[in-house]
Parts: sequence; structure tokens; C-alpha cells
Amino acid sequence: MTALTLSTAGAATLRADALVVGVAKGAKGPVVAPGAEAVDKAFDGKLATVLETLGASGAEGEVTKLPAPAGLKVPVVIAVGLGSVPEKDATFDAEALRRAAGSASRALAGSKKAGFALPVASVEDAEAVAEGALLGAYAFTAYQGGEDKLASKDKKNGNGPKSPLAEVALLGAKPRDKAFKAAAERAVAVVEEINRARDLINTPPNDLYPESFAAVATAAGKEHGIKVQVFDEKALVKGGFGGLLGVGQGSTHGPRLVKLAYTHPKAEKTLALVGKGITYDSGGISLKPAGHNETMKCDMSGAAAVFATVVAAARLGLQVNVTGWLALAENMPSGNATRPGDVLRMYSGKTVEVLNTDAEGRLVLADALTRASEEKPDAIVDVATLTGAMVLALGHRTFGIMANDDAFRTSIHEIAEEVGEASWPMPLPADLRKGMDSPTADIANMGERMGGGLVAGLFLKEFVGEGIAWAHLDIAGPAFHEGAPYGYTPKGGTGSAVRTLVKLAERTATGDLG
Repeated sequence: MTALTLSTAGAATLRADALVVGVAKGAKGPVVAPGAEAVDKAFDGKLATVLETLGASGAEGEVTKLPAPAGLKVPVVIAVGLGSVPEKDATFDAEALRRAAGSASRALAGSKKAGFALPVASVEDAEAVAEGALLGAYAFTAYQGGEDKLASKDKKNGNGPKSPLAEVALLGAKPRDKAFKAAAERAVAVVEEINRARDLINTPPNDLYPESFAAVATAAGKEHGIKVQVFDEKALVKGGFGGLLGVGQGSTHGPRLVKLAYTHPKAEKTLALVGKGITYDSGGISLKPAGHNETMKCDMSGAAAVFATVVAAARLGLQVNVTGWLALAENMPSGNATRPGDVLRMYSGKTVEVLNTDAEGRLVLADALTRASEEKPDAIVDVATLTGAMVLALGHRTFGIMANDDAFRTSIHEIAEEVGEASWPMPLPADLRKGMDSPTADIANMGERMGGGLVAGLFLKEFVGEGIAWAHLDIAGPAFHEGAPYGYTPKGGTGSAVRTLVKLAERTATGDLG
């Protein structure tokens, strides 16, 4: 991954391939942001004028490259838009800094080192710039080039994929200050785990299936002191995990339930996280229509987020117990697949009539939620690319939050907004529950079509233990980005919800959940 350093050099003396500065959108044109004073001086105080001449406005995500003038040790200056100039006495929003740094990093692909002289008025600002720069530098190239001679030749000719920016030198922070050091270390740990999640999401389903995902989790557990328990098919049959078995029985790759347990000797609270891990979702017998299968390797994004969060908690040494449950299965059609009309007996003992085999995520989550509830955690949060209905409701960049406790839902929403992950609280209307009544089983896995995302949440609620605060994050929209990259968001897997979950674990550790 891209290295991060807190530089002691000034903008005028730093030696690097490029220097990144901020420019904001003012009422009368672009305005040079704090941190770029030395660069503006090197341009004889005319940096804003030069940028305006080149068409720059300071709009968010705008990137303008300039040859560096005499007086700077770098050959290139990159001015990146921060959006509107803050109101009097206000500072730039952390998310604006994060996105600007990400845009600059993407523009610097192929470079060895770049200095970031964006506005850093606080430790939080420094961490936001560090996160954005490191997230923006991400690239998934594991399947590109390889040993192919033509691809190797293309790389030599400069036609192959560019490697990510190798080093981010953060200017304006205080390298000898403990708070700034801690912020930098936290940014590195969290971003490395987000990128681990992104890698998993982007890995083709012929290489990532329940057993191989479990092996990755086991290896990470050994590295970071996390206890890992893998429930294979025999254990799932013995335990009566009908949801996981029913979804996975159509595939040659059997299902798995993986438990990751990070514990701290001084912890007073336990947070359980449950992730949907459908490593490929064909829809099963209720086959998805043409055009909806190509990105279904991303249907394990919830499990990837949970996995990344547990590892991040261990790396940060958080004073809280964090248990992750990865509900892993591959949903395939075959002569052995679950049929619409079949009834599954879940781990909880409840029976579920399967009306649609493409509503499989709630089935594997239900088993995992029940199992997680048995350990009586203080709270449970499940994360899943669960419904297309949530994408219709909130779009591609916002995830929905449902809960059995309004205060808990509000806390998670506030945390998500704080860390820069767009989210929105959603209700669980009791009247929608009746649509899942079944004449054959205790409940059906489908209900009313309208409000389908809320119906799914109501289904999951049925499998949460009594007295346990629970929240459901439906990340179907932001988990996988199919368009052009923007800010620090790449094309493909995004690692959605990891930052929210890590901050939730930190707040749980300190008892500061509002």
C-alpha cells in the first residue's frame, strides 16, 4: 500500500514528484486555500489568477496540473478543488479534504512521492487528508499483466496500468506531536483494512468462494491475534443452520460460517458484527435477468466490511470486544438448489418458506444473527448488500439504516455522517410484517414489493435475540461503484461501512454513543 509520512519539510523545500495544494470556489473566482502560501509566493502571488486563466474554479474534485515555478523543489504543482470557500471563521469540511486528497492521489498514479499541502487546521483535518490520499491511491491490479509477454511489453512501453502513488508526504501536520502521530497511524490501519475489503470484493468469484474467504480470514486472524472459528458444512448440518445450507446447497462450493473474535482484557462492552457473504449471487432458481449478473461478485461486501472492521479493531487495540460473523455462501442454480416453495428450518428453529431464491441474503444473515445473539453482545450490527429496493430509495451513494432501537439508529447515522459515509435512517413499519405471513411456515422470505428494503429489515429483526440493540445497514447502493472514479472512490469495490463500523467500535469502547 501507499506509504504515509508526516513531513517536516515546508512546501517550498520538499523534494517530490509533485506538490498538491487546495483551491476553493470563491464569489469572484478561485481562491488559494491555506497550506499553499509558499506555492502562491513562488507564483508571485498570482496562483489564483493562473488557475482561473486555465479554467479552474475550485469546484470539488477539479484537478489542475501546473509546471512548478522557480523557488519550488518539485517539478509539478497540482491544484485540487475543495468546493466553496467556508464561511467566516469556519474551516474546510473533513469530507471535502478527504475527497480532494483522493482526487489528487488518483491523478498522481505512477508517481513515487507527492507532498500534500492541503488545509490542516487540526488533527482531524490531518487524518482526513491522510485517509483521502491513501484511499484515492488504491488500485486493483492483481489480474492485470501477470507473466504475459505482450502485457509485460506494454508495461515497458508505458501502456500498462499505472501503479498507485507510492508515498504521501503530509505537510502541515506536526510530526513530533503524539496526537498527529496517532491520527496518521489510525489512518493507515483503517485504510489498509478498507483496501483489504476492496480487494476481496474485486476478486473474481472463481477465486473467492466461501472456503477461500474463510482461509483468508483464518490467515489474518493468526497475523493479528484474532481467534477464528470456521463452521464447515458438517458443522452447519450438525448445528442446524438451515438458512446457510439452503442457500449454499446449489453450489459445488459449500457454505461457511466464520466467527472472528477480537478481545481486549479491559473491555467492558461487546459489539457483534454480522456480514452477508454471498460470494456470487446468480439468484439461484429465481435466476437474475440478463445484465444483472456481471457484478454479483460484490454480494459479499457486507462480510468484507465486517472482516476488515474486526482486523482494524485489533490493529488499533480498541478496548472493546468485537466479534465478526461472516455468513458465506454461493447462490447457484442446479439440480440440488433450493426451489421456490421449499421450506427451510433455520438455526433459530423457525421455518421459512422460500418464495424467491434471490432473496437469499436475509436467509444466511438470519442464521448468523441468531448465533450471534446467543453470546449476548451489547449490540449487533449487520451489514449487507441486501436489496435493490434500497438503491431505488436512496441511490448509489447512500446506505440505509434500520434498527430496533431509535437511539442506536440515530447514533450510527451520526457516526456515519461524521466519518463521511452518506447514510439515512429508515423505519421498520409494523404493517409490512403481515405480507410475510405464510400458510405453510412461520414466515416467508418475501413480502410486499413496495418497501422491499424495509420488508427485508423486518425479516431480519425476527432473528435478533430479545433485549439486544440491533441495527441493519443495507449498503446495496454504495458497496460497488460501476461508474468513473471520483474523489477517493474507485471503480469497483468501495469498502463501504468500514469507517462507520470502526468508529462505532471506538465509541463503544469509550462508552460515548450519545
